[in-house]
Parts: sequence; C-alpha cells; structure tokens
Amino acid sequence: MMAPEVAIIAESHVHGRKDIPMNVQGVTKAPVEIGDDVWLGFRSIVLPGVKIRNGAIIAAGAVVTKDVQEYTIVAGIPARAIKQR
Repeated sequence: MMAPEVAIIAESHVHGRKDIPMNVQGVTKAPVEIGDDVWLGFRSIVLPGVKIRNGAIIAAGAVVTKDVQEYTIVAGIPARAIKQR
C-alpha cells in the first residue's frame, strides 16, 4: 500500500568536488527494492539503494535511509525501528 505523496528516489547528485558545481558532477543511481505487503505512509521518503522487506510498515513522514527488515515498523528522520509486527 502506498499513501499519497510518497517519494521513492533511486538517484542522487554527486557532490564530492568543490572545484565544479554540484549540478555538473553527475548522479549516482541505486535501485530501491520494496517487498510484498509493505505499507508506505503519507509523505514517507525512500532514498536510493534501500531494500524494504516483506510486511514492513513505513510511518508517515519517515525518511528511510537504510534497509528495513521483514515485519518491522520504522518511523522518524532518519527512520528507525520502533516495533515488530
């Protein structure tokens, strides 16, 4: 399930060099994987390279920066496990 205004982001700007503007340094891409029976709450954000395993719940407004294990509920910025289903 996916609530309104969820953002799933699979790329990010490169920003390591200071001698050239960030917008010309390119991007890195990393796929996002979302398992079965996952619930992404309102305005949650999933960042590049994250794997959300089966049965997980992502709370409204959470920013997911790391993998989420099966049947885990995460919340916050950055998202952290708050309980198991």
